[in-house]
Amino acid sequence: MTIKVTRIILGIILVVFGLNGFLQFMPMGGDMSEASIAFFTGLGAVTYFMPLLSLVKLFTGLLLLAKKWVPFALILLAPISVNIVLYHIFAQPETIFPGLVVFALNFFLGYKYWDSYKQLFV
Repeated sequence: MTIKVTRIILGIILVVFGLNGFLQFMPMGGDMSEASIAFFTGLGAVTYFMPLLSLVKLFTGLLLLAKKWVPFALILLAPISVNIVLYHIFAQPETIFPGLVVFALNFFLGYKYWDSYKQLFV
């Protein structure tokens, strides 16, 4: 998979799910575990968090699609993709595949853009 294709696929995924946070054109999963319900109830109680998360997804997706500040977009996305996987591991493991895809694409692109991050680890 080339860097360009990976960047575009991840960008599209993020734009779609970022827009869904505002427009809600995709329904939330049907059978949610008790842990998932508690998780989203808690996040919903803090009224700024879910709109902020959707905005960051939309913003990073647009940056990836426009090929602007890609290393910055990947840094913004890193904690989100880790949390998506952890959420699925602990609260909804049967639906982990899409989260793993986002994590893997983010990791792959981070690896390919490693030269941009080297100075952070000196």
